[in-house]
Amino acid sequence: MSRVFWDSNLFIYLLEDFGPLTELVVNLRKSMLRRQDELVTSTITLGEVLVHPIRNNRPDIASIYEQEIRLGALLLPFDIEAARIFASIRRDKTIKAHDAIQLACAAQARCDLFITNDERLSGKIVPGIQFVTSLQRAPL
Repeated sequence: MSRVFWDSNLFIYLLEDFGPLTELVVNLRKSMLRRQDELVTSTITLGEVLVHPIRNNRPDIASIYEQEIRLGALLLPFDIEAARIFASIRRDKTIKAHDAIQLACAAQARCDLFITNDERLSGKIVPGIQFVTSLQRAPL
């Protein structure tokens, strides 16, 4: 069993129709369930996922998205320890602040794998995370 952190974009692909990207995420989730991997994300992800339905004045959709994420994933806060890790990650100026927040939450939780659709993060070395990879390269 592994602890796998999903970046926000994976949840968006899962909850909305993005064609082939949605299919990749669905297959990834099925594999994780078979292996009994733990799905982890942050409260930042929840906020990002809720932007579109809130912007479109769809509190009903926002409520469904929140419920799905809360039931399916462990939600991590961005707290004081994560803030310290964030500051360390930001020494790498190629990592944007919002990505560093996500990576810091995953590192604090000692995630085995961090998956994003941002190829720029793939292969980054972050203490506390064994592997950082893109959705395209994620083991299915």
